[in-house]
Amino acid sequence: MTELIKPLNPSFSSGPTAKFRGWSLSELNNSLIGRSHRSSDGKLKLKKCIEETKKLLKLPDDFLLGILPGSNTGAFEIALWNSLGIKDIDVLVWDSFGNDWADDISKQLKLPNVNIIKEEYGSLPDLNKVNFQNDVVFTWNGTTSGVCLPNADWIPYNREGLTICDATSAVFAYEIDWTKIDILTFSWQKALGGEGAHGMLVLSPNAVKRINNYEPKWPMPKLFNLKKDGKLNLQIFNGLTINTPSLLLVEDWLSIIRWAVSNGGMDFLKQKTQENYEVFKKFCSENMWIDFLAENEIYRSKTSVCLKIIDPWFCLLEKNEQEKRMENFISYLEENNVAFDIKSYRTAPLGLRIWCGPTVEKLDLEYLTKWLQFGWESIYKK
Repeated sequence: MTELIKPLNPSFSSGPTAKFRGWSLSELNNSLIGRSHRSSDGKLKLKKCIEETKKLLKLPDDFLLGILPGSNTGAFEIALWNSLGIKDIDVLVWDSFGNDWADDISKQLKLPNVNIIKEEYGSLPDLNKVNFQNDVVFTWNGTTSGVCLPNADWIPYNREGLTICDATSAVFAYEIDWTKIDILTFSWQKALGGEGAHGMLVLSPNAVKRINNYEPKWPMPKLFNLKKDGKLNLQIFNGLTINTPSLLLVEDWLSIIRWAVSNGGMDFLKQKTQENYEVFKKFCSENMWIDFLAENEIYRSKTSVCLKIIDPWFCLLEKNEQEKRMENFISYLEENNVAFDIKSYRTAPLGLRIWCGPTVEKLDLEYLTKWLQFGWESIYKK
C-alpha cells in the first residue's frame, strides 16, 4: 500500500467541482462582505462578473448574459417559463436532468404538442428526428450519463424555433457554436469550480425578441420574472439581479475567471479537459473490469466521466450485493482520502462518476486510477 500515492486534491465531485490548484481563501479578501448588491460598488462587481465571463466564453456582442438565482436549475427553469408556449416543442432526453426538463414542460407547464425524443443512459438520441420548426430543448453534456453532444452541426442556421440548452457541465470545457444557440444556461459550481446558488443565462437576439413579444399564460413568480413593464428587464444583464446574490461568491467567481484567463482562456481549459479525459480512456483500455457508460467515443463526455463495472464476476451478483460492494468500494476510497463523491448519480446505472474538467489535475487522476485498480482487484473482488 505504501507505493500508492494519494491525489493532492481528492475532490472529484461533479458539482460543486474542485477549486483550481493554488486557490485559497485569500482570493476572497476584496469581497464586499456586508455591502448591498444594489450599491454602486456591488453593481460594479456583478457587472464585472458578466463582462469577464462573456469575454472568456467569446460570446457575440449582441448576446446577453445575466446572473440568476437557483444555480443552473433556476436559470434553466426561468428560461423555460419565460420563452415556451408559442410553438410545439421537441425535448431531447438522455440523462436525469433532460428528463426533469421534459417533466417541467409536459407536467408543470402542461404544454401540448411536446415531442420527447428519449434514449437510455449511455446513448445519444437520434438527432435526425429533431424538428427545428419547433422549439428544441436539450442538455449539451449529460452530467449524470456521461453522454455529450459531439458538436452543434445537427442544428441548422435557418431554424424557426428557439434552441434552449442546459450547458452547465459543458461551457468552459467544450467549444460552443453560439450561432446555433438561442438560450443557454450554466452555473458557477460546475466546470470552473465556483460555488452553488448562482446561475447564468445567455440570450440571443432571437430569444430577446421572443421574450419581449410573448406573454406566458401562467402566473410568473417574482424569482422567475425576467420582465419589467412588459419588456425584458435589460438591467438584469447589466449587474442588477432579481434577488440577493452572495457578494462573497461573486468575488470567488472573479478569481476563477482571472485564473482561467491568465492560463490561456478557453484553449487552456479545453486542452486540460481533453488531457484529463485521456487518463481514463487509457485506464479503461488497459483494464477489463471497468469501462465507460457511453460506449461510443463520439458522444462520450470528457467532463463528467461515467464508468460502469463490466467484470463478469460482478455482473453475476444480485443487485443488492452489487450495491453493497459498490458502497464499500466508495467508502474505502473516502476513508483513505483518495476520492470523494464519485458514486454514480442516484438515478443512473450503478458505477462511478469522476469529474475531469479543467480544475482537476491530470496527475491526481493518474494517482486515482492506481487506487481504483488496487482497491478493486485486491479487495473488493474477493
